[in-house]
Amino acid sequence: MQSISNVVKKGLILLCILPLFQGCALHQGYLMNSAALSSNNFSYVKKGLSGSASATYVFGLGGNTPIALVDEAKSNMLSGYAASPLKDNRALVNITVNWKNTFVLPFVVVNKCTVTADLVEFK
Repeated sequence: MQSISNVVKKGLILLCILPLFQGCALHQGYLMNSAALSSNNFSYVKKGLSGSASATYVFGLGGNTPIALVDEAKSNMLSGYAASPLKDNRALVNITVNWKNTFVLPFVVVNKCTVTADLVEFK
């Protein structure tokens, strides 16, 4: 009988400790538009430009601010496009900013920001 009681105790302790070693993630995002595409006076130059940036926080310390992460992700998106994308008559449209916050243990958080957009050229 004693060995069954020890197994149950060890199992309960394992069930209590196991969640501490698993992570969870929270996804959120929003859509912005920087140009009005109400008439047929534009053409798509590139669809689906994307860039991302991430920061790790331990006990709430470290990493960039959310605004800095968005700026870095946007910069990475534009640098990934070989030709200079923002010339005269060009604009980014259908801009989305997505966040993934991953919690690893109770004191480590990894924030990842991904910015996507389409590039259009007005006639």
